[in-house]
Amino acid sequence: MNLDPKDPMPLHIQLRNMLEKLIKEGFYQEKIPSERELMEAFKVSRSTVREAVSHLVRDGILEKVHGKGTFISLKPIQDWLGSLSSTTEIIKRMGMKPDARLITHGVVKTSDEIKEVTGFQEAYYIKRIRYANEIPIAIEIQYYPVEIGKKLAQFDIEKGTLFDFLEEDLQIKFSEAEQIITGGQLTKEDANLLEIPESLNVLATERLLMDQEGDLIEYYVAYFRSDMYSFRIKLSRKYN
Repeated sequence: MNLDPKDPMPLHIQLRNMLEKLIKEGFYQEKIPSERELMEAFKVSRSTVREAVSHLVRDGILEKVHGKGTFISLKPIQDWLGSLSSTTEIIKRMGMKPDARLITHGVVKTSDEIKEVTGFQEAYYIKRIRYANEIPIAIEIQYYPVEIGKKLAQFDIEKGTLFDFLEEDLQIKFSEAEQIITGGQLTKEDANLLEIPESLNVLATERLLMDQEGDLIEYYVAYFRSDMYSFRIKLSRKYN
């Protein structure tokens, strides 16, 4: 894992980028090696290691714990179940910067599985990658009734918040949603989009969103990085 001294990029930046890549790929678990171990592994000076680690600490990727070492602290996004929120809202609540990249969209003929769930013979299909602080955290797929989807497509569906377009621009009032969360693995193509190993398990979620008339507005399927995202629910016990 040698760095390139001939590269015009400073060694501490090369090391910083290499460490971030290894962390994202799961090469380091919980904490990174000691300064001396990093010096030996990458053939660099102590000052280079310290500068690289300091950058990652400032970026919120690492956290130093006195007397114990330097731990991985990629801030996970926590989605509290029980309230209906957009991914953008959830990421912002965690103090992170949301972003998105549109992969594809358009009218599609639905598979038998989608037909069974939604009743849609055709649907407007939107697939995006979602980011938090420029780190890819999820792949989101949405199926809409064709008429609603075509109206959505008139807005900035790459960067915009689809919930906002539905509620504020199309004046659709949400009523309730039913959501299922499971685990699974991505296809090689989707794993590459999320920049994670194909072997890494992800959190898979499906959601049916209804309006106040009881009509299905959105069928949502998403795959979240399990090292970056968690679902939480608050439970209580009632006594008579």
